[in-house]
Amino acid sequence: MAHFAEHGFVKLKNVLSPETIAAYEPEITGKVIELNTQQLPLEERDTYGKAFLQVTNLWQHSEPVLEFVSSPRLARIAAQLLGVRSVRLYHDQALYKESGGGVTPWHADQYYWPFATDRCVTVWIPLQETPMEMGPLAFASGSHTFEHGRDLPISDESERVLQEALAAQSFAEISEPFDLGEVSYHLGWTFHHAAPNNTDVPRRVMTVIYVDAEMEIAPPVNTNQEADLKNWMPGNAAGDRVSSPLNPVLYSS
Repeated sequence: MAHFAEHGFVKLKNVLSPETIAAYEPEITGKVIELNTQQLPLEERDTYGKAFLQVTNLWQHSEPVLEFVSSPRLARIAAQLLGVRSVRLYHDQALYKESGGGVTPWHADQYYWPFATDRCVTVWIPLQETPMEMGPLAFASGSHTFEHGRDLPISDESERVLQEALAAQSFAEISEPFDLGEVSYHLGWTFHHAAPNNTDVPRRVMTVIYVDAEMEIAPPVNTNQEADLKNWMPGNAAGDRVSSPLNPVLYSS
């Protein structure tokens, strides 16, 4: 927990067994294929489109995925890292970087989220061993304290501006492979990116985003936050605590 508080992220080995991943990966991958709406070939997409196939809230379409996303173990670790009693689901995201998929530009997730505090965290769960050539997630260590660039959506501009700014501030880039069963947790304001997938197989990753169960919704400051409020917290408004039917409590101590 001390590492997480200082660096804004932590990598943890052996969180999930190979057997657990093998049990759920086919269902997650099948739902990504079924629900994916990206039809353009790689070469015709923009930088964001080339970074990964992104499918959100798979749990609403599959009982096995709901079981995976609701994992008490993963949620308990999130609560412990955030230092809160309880966490809710914000949403899940499958992020599949295809063979030949491009760079994921530097960004901070909380740009997209209308939250009043920083008590939100993403667990990044590779569904295979992820060597460097596959484009594992990389972090700017300690960058959750850095406010420059928080107004940038994921884009060519965020890649250029943040690469320069983070280097100028001497935030160390931590870029390492992931073993099977290893996961990472990162805060909403921790800057991160990923290299291209230079292998001949997809980089299959499932993510779950957790928020403090007492999180208050902040007034949206951009159109992306407005969309997130509408889509992932239906019926809630700025000033409310997160409490929509899409945001169940996944762990409470």
